[in-house]
Amino acid sequence: VKVPPKSRMGQAISYAYPLWPRMKAFLKDGNIKIDNNLAENAIRPLTLSRKNFLFCGNHEAAENTAVICSLLATCKAQEVNPREWLNDVIARLPYYQEKDSGKDIRELLPDVWKLKKSNENPIEV
Repeated sequence: VKVPPKSRMGQAISYAYPLWPRMKAFLKDGNIKIDNNLAENAIRPLTLSRKNFLFCGNHEAAENTAVICSLLATCKAQEVNPREWLNDVIARLPYYQEKDSGKDIRELLPDVWKLKKSNENPIEV
């Protein structure tokens, strides 16, 4: 089938053709998703709030806001209750900031926190 290059279909083919090897990668590896909806949905609130971040006050405050948003998105992705996670992490954080505590702050990330919580409260069978 011949398609005029200036037509909308021709433009679409010209755009997609060089991307085709990357677009079909999911066919070789079943672990690769056919779409990136998960990533798109995770960044949507940030994208919608981008204009508001201009008014965080300063660069450091904007960066802190972005970190919190990222952690809350991780909670959502890990199916962790963000309020429960924040309450627990805020209570534990001072102990992780002591120099000689030997504690790794990465233990407070939502995915690790969830795993530790599930190990603390085993399900009885």
